[in-house]
Amino acid sequence: MRGLLVARVYLFFRFSYNNVDYPCALVRWYSTNNEPDPGTGLWVVQPELTRRGMRHMSVVHVDSIVRGAHLLPRFPSDAPVYREINYMNVLDVYTSFYVNKFVDHHAFEIAF
Repeated sequence: MRGLLVARVYLFFRFSYNNVDYPCALVRWYSTNNEPDPGTGLWVVQPELTRRGMRHMSVVHVDSIVRGAHLLPRFPSDAPVYREINYMNVLDVYTSFYVNKFVDHHAFEIAF
């Protein structure tokens, strides 16, 4: 994806150190393969895990955030989609997502 990474923002916050303000975000990282999905041409991401199997999270400066990414869940072919899944919990329920490069012109030009 031309050097871009995908992360989910959990929290925006700021702190001061030596009278300098640092606006930050707590993010959970997603990893991707080296090539887009051959069937769709879209990049596939999944939550990045640490060596202990926990989700990889870190704090980043907000200036390092380029734009929002539109993630589409990869629905398993052998499982139903439950009514309880909605926009609030879909990123926690599914384990794999397409990065939608067709969401707008800027996404198509920047990341692909």
